[in-house]
Amino acid sequence: MHDRALRFMAFALALALTATSVSATARIVVDPGSVLGPVKPVNGVGQPPMVGALDDWELMPLLKEAGVPYSRLHDVGGWMGQGLFVDIPNLFPDFDADENDPANYRFAYTDSLMKALAANGVEPFFRLGVTIENWIYYPQPLPALRTQPPRDYAKWARVCEHVIRHYTEGWADGLRMKVEYWEIWNEPEGASMFGGPFEEYMRLYGVVASYLKGCFPHLKIGGYGSCGFYAGVYAEYVEAAAIAPNLKYYVECANKFLAAARDNGWPLDFFSFHSYSPPAEALQQVRYADNLLNKYGFTRDSTARVFNEWLPNPSRAALGTAQQAAAIAAELIGLQNGPCDIACLYDARCREGIFSPLFNPLTIRPHKAYYALVAFNELRKRGTAVRVSCDGPSSGAYVAAARGADGSLAVMLANPGAEEAPFALEIAENSKRTTARFCRIIDDAHMWEEVPLPASLPPNSVLVVEIP
Repeated sequence: MHDRALRFMAFALALALTATSVSATARIVVDPGSVLGPVKPVNGVGQPPMVGALDDWELMPLLKEAGVPYSRLHDVGGWMGQGLFVDIPNLFPDFDADENDPANYRFAYTDSLMKALAANGVEPFFRLGVTIENWIYYPQPLPALRTQPPRDYAKWARVCEHVIRHYTEGWADGLRMKVEYWEIWNEPEGASMFGGPFEEYMRLYGVVASYLKGCFPHLKIGGYGSCGFYAGVYAEYVEAAAIAPNLKYYVECANKFLAAARDNGWPLDFFSFHSYSPPAEALQQVRYADNLLNKYGFTRDSTARVFNEWLPNPSRAALGTAQQAAAIAAELIGLQNGPCDIACLYDARCREGIFSPLFNPLTIRPHKAYYALVAFNELRKRGTAVRVSCDGPSSGAYVAAARGADGSLAVMLANPGAEEAPFALEIAENSKRTTARFCRIIDDAHMWEEVPLPASLPPNSVLVVEIP
């Protein structure tokens, strides 16, 4: 019975354990017979780990080690990208040139990036558009360079067509890669990304999405990288106009866009959106987006939910900490449990900014948060999600698990809180605790190190229990 139980261990997705006392133990019981489906590719990243504009992609193998399924190629074109990579003005520098002539394209730099991703098993999630230009908000604003709407929407669509053919069909001495997702622009509600009214973006989307879907019916065409649904979840955000006047506007834009897409029959193979809230709030926003899409008739059968910019409470103080690793791990578990199909953490670049949690730019080595992705990959490697229940209190930990075709098990637990979370892991078939365990932990004292199975999760910790 014991061997059979080890073959059919459980999976729990974003199970918030409801504790009021840190001294009581939560009893986690896995149900080996209740399969929930596959472990989803929510452990993608935004941007590749660029050390500089023209490096040798030395950190790219770490994405392979972490099992990263997607790298979203947005904000790659500027700063360290130095006007070379991915963005349409970088790939097609002279918009007045003949878009049908391969000589007018500059693919070489992005080719290098795409090849490095493919060599490490990472599929590009390709954003068709431009890099953000935050300097327009400086106290003495600088002019935007590339974020104005294209002068000719139909021509811009044809340029995008040739980019897609280059990377998927070999056009212009190109590649034949698997690049399924093509995203039209990013966060067009904001002037730093789209220098026109949102209604003009909707017109652009309608022209480009319809044209590209006609050219490539087998690919996924969508958008639009919504700034998010903070105001849709919490009324206090709507009232805080002096702090964030655009939050309500973001929700209004999403409603306008989805209504227009429905009424005009625009292709929408996926809808993408963002959040930088802490895990519990971000997961509510994901559910809000799902409900909104259903309201307009875009069910999950027709339109994937893509959460392709997220990072809990970004700050300089969080970089390199176990707290950031635990928050990211908790949100990964929650995304697996919720109505999210693909997610990309923002981001995987190796730099000092607050939005680059994975790599230390001084040592060119991983931060603790990187190992949260490695931990989640233990679930992805097993592949099959099954159900788990919890009896008793805890202090707000999250737990998930998966089993492989060979019967192996990985259980992942995250405690992003400041108090310990006692737990006991059991198997539903015989209600006996498992004995064969191999554990790794991330916490304030450890960075993905082997430990004996603890009786509780330390504060700010991530634990993976593996059973062969």
